[in-house]
Order: sequence, then C-alpha cells, then structure tokens
Amino acid sequence: MRAKSAIVVIWLVPILLICSCGNFSTPAGLTPLRRAHAHNDYEHDRPLYDALDHGFTSVEADIHLVDGQLYVAHDSDKITPNRTLRSLYLEPLSRRIAQNAVLGTPDGGRVYPNGPQFTLFIDIKTEAVATYKVLSKMLAEYESIFTTFDSNGRTDKAVVAIVSGNRPRGLMESEAIRYAGYDGRLEDLESDAPASLIPVISDNWTKHFSFNGTGSMPAKERQKLKKIVETAHKKGQRVRFWATPDKPSQARQTLWRELLSNDVDLINTDDLAGLQQFLLQHTPK
Repeated sequence: MRAKSAIVVIWLVPILLICSCGNFSTPAGLTPLRRAHAHNDYEHDRPLYDALDHGFTSVEADIHLVDGQLYVAHDSDKITPNRTLRSLYLEPLSRRIAQNAVLGTPDGGRVYPNGPQFTLFIDIKTEAVATYKVLSKMLAEYESIFTTFDSNGRTDKAVVAIVSGNRPRGLMESEAIRYAGYDGRLEDLESDAPASLIPVISDNWTKHFSFNGTGSMPAKERQKLKKIVETAHKKGQRVRFWATPDKPSQARQTLWRELLSNDVDLINTDDLAGLQQFLLQHTPK
C-alpha cells in the first residue's frame, strides 16, 4: 500500500504544480481573435486574464523602470510593488504556454491551444535606453516563448514582444539578437527599415484621419487607409491605430467595420466584450 501511495504522489506532483499557479485553461468554445488588441490591458480587473477570457491575441502593458524593477502602470504615481511586468505578464504567459505544451499542442505550446501567435506590446514610459536594457535581459530569460530577431530575419515562437513608447531605436538596431520588435509609425512606412526591425506600424488615428465613424468614410481617406495597409503588408508589417472611438456607439461600430474591411491587423479597444462580440459577428468563419 505504501509503495502504491508513493507512486500516486509522484504522478500528482506535476499536476499540482501547474494547477497551483492559477487557472490557465481556455474556456470551451472560445475563439482566439487575431485582430483583438487590449489597449491598457493592465487597467482591467484581471490583467492579461480578462483579455484571454475574451479571446484577445494582443495586449499592451506600460512599464516604468524603478530601482532596477519593471513596474506596470499608466502613470508613475500608480506604481505598486506587486504589479510588475514579470508577475502580470511574463510568468503567466510562460506557465500557460507550458501547460498547453504538456497537453499536447503540436508546435510545443501556444497561448491558445493550436492558436495564433500572441503579441505583447510593451510601452516604455521611463528613459528609453536604461529601461530597454533591463527589459531586454528580462525577455531573454523567457527565450523559449519569445520570437527573436537578428540579421537573418525572425524566428517565431508563441509570443512576439513589441517595444512601444520611448523606443531606443539605435540600441535596438545594434543588437545582434533581439527579443522584441520596434513599434514603427506611419513615417517609417517609406523607410528602408526591414520588418525584422519594425514588424508593426502603429499610429494615432486622429493625426491622420478626420473620419470618426459618423456618416460615411470619405473616399480619399478610405483610399489612404487602404494604401497604408497594402504598403505595410507588402513589407511584412502589421498595422494598428490607437485613439479611435471606443465608447459603445454606432460611430464605433462603423469605424470598426472600416478597419476590418480594409484589413487593419489589430483593432484597439478597452471594451473587451464589445470587440469580442463585434469580431465574432463580422469575421468570416
């Protein structure tokens, strides 16, 4: 009897270790949404987890470097000791991917079982170079899950990190291997920078378009949007806009339809349930 009990304990240990870290299971029937981006994700009640429970495949975290630690907060006065990049995002993502790998995901584990690549935007709020150096070392600790970039291009893994906000472009360009891409702006579209440096083009919608979802989108602006997306896609880059209408309204629905029909890759929102419902209703099966 004792021998049998010991065997049972040995088999249960890995399961208990996984389960004790939190609930990482994907709800039955949940559809991962390739275009869903959670803006200021950390302001939700359950950072990362609320977005995952709604099928989001992209989230954004603002970081501040304080005494060698990377804290997640929109403003410095909102920093609290327990809200770090590691605890809110890196560790949970790593554990979830490991669990999915254990459950038999053919590609070695994804954020969603057999799902698309996940995107983690990291918006640097403090000094660019000092913060990025700490960030780069931290991401390297999780090299098994993060996409890498080098002179040969990129090696895709379960998660791709994108550095936004205060971005030290010179430092990032000089690295032989990087664990994050550079978040470009519209002016970068016409540059010679490769997608291995700038995999995403993001910008403020209101700086480039007058259309706010009311009425019909002007033909010239629709053509401009189409050209932006086509140019980015030819270079292997994705497109995202922020500062789009985000309160439930007909204007928001209209603008989201324009973004979707013009193949914008990531739709920005704080309303997880609202965008989930919209994409499930309007994305072809």
